[in-house]
Amino acid sequence: MDVVQVIRLLAVVLWGVSAFLFLRWIGALVRTKGRPRPAAWPFVATLVGAVLATTLAAGIIFIPPQERGVVISALTDKGYRERPLDPGLHWVVPYFEYVVRYPVSKQTYTMSATTEEGQRFGDDSIEARTKDGQRIFIDASVIYAIDPEKVIEVHLAWQNRYAEDLVRPLVRGIIRDAVSQFRVDEVVSTRRFELQQYIYNELKKRLAENGLILYDFVLRDVNFTPEYAQAVEQKQIAEQQAQQAKFLVEKKRQEAEQLRQIAQGEADARLIRARAEAEALLIQAEAQAKALALVAEVLRNNPELLTYEYIQKLAPGIQVMLVPTDNPFLLPLPTLSPGAVPTPTPTPTPTPTP
Repeated sequence: MDVVQVIRLLAVVLWGVSAFLFLRWIGALVRTKGRPRPAAWPFVATLVGAVLATTLAAGIIFIPPQERGVVISALTDKGYRERPLDPGLHWVVPYFEYVVRYPVSKQTYTMSATTEEGQRFGDDSIEARTKDGQRIFIDASVIYAIDPEKVIEVHLAWQNRYAEDLVRPLVRGIIRDAVSQFRVDEVVSTRRFELQQYIYNELKKRLAENGLILYDFVLRDVNFTPEYAQAVEQKQIAEQQAQQAKFLVEKKRQEAEQLRQIAQGEADARLIRARAEAEALLIQAEAQAKALALVAEVLRNNPELLTYEYIQKLAPGIQVMLVPTDNPFLLPLPTLSPGAVPTPTPTPTPTPTP
């Protein structure tokens, strides 16, 4: 409770007390019947106090931070003070001046198709026609405030009608003009932000000319006629089906590519194994050829080695050896001549010894 309310409450109490004292004084006068009259000074003192308190309450004005005051004055030629009252305590001339308060905090004006959502009951959406002739219905909200430096201008031009007589028609008119420059598909998708920005810029300029500050414009929703909404829905269904078919084709292509890569990998693996086996056979053949060359070289330099190896191979299996008188060996030894193939010599029939 501020000081102005305290003074007003005091004035009410004093007026009540003075009325009570006045009635009591009148009653005392009736009961005296010629005797000395009762004193009237308590009533008069209380009455004077009530008048002073009322006058003081009428002269002291407290303006809170979220408001500004326009002083309507009978003491000036214009009928008002040229400077609005800022937040704080102020004094005006009682009974010759009074204050009209205006909020300078943010206010919201909403126009919506939803019942009881906007400032007006029922469907209050904005009907507009697009560049291609389609009807659309727009829900919008405007967040604005009175410019503290232009409160007097707002009072002189609009008083407290600025919301209904200024903000509402400006918003509806600017939205209709803006929508008429866009196609319906642009309003819905590709250029919706551009539309909203265009409305914001134009509305901000027009409100500023009338003493209001625009903080934000909200394009809440865009609705269509039932016929167009059905056509859009069918188009979206067709596009979704086309996208689904495209997805399936892409999926099949990826599966085929995956199978091709798997087959290619297997073929590459078989080729690598074949090459490895061929290289192994080649290395083995080269090793065998080198080994045979080394053996041939050793035999050329040491021909007796073959005879020695031949005897070593035969020795473990021989238990009885009969040596003919005309041949020192049981079997012929292989020759070391190149290209010669050793021919076995028939074993002579042993001659019994008497």
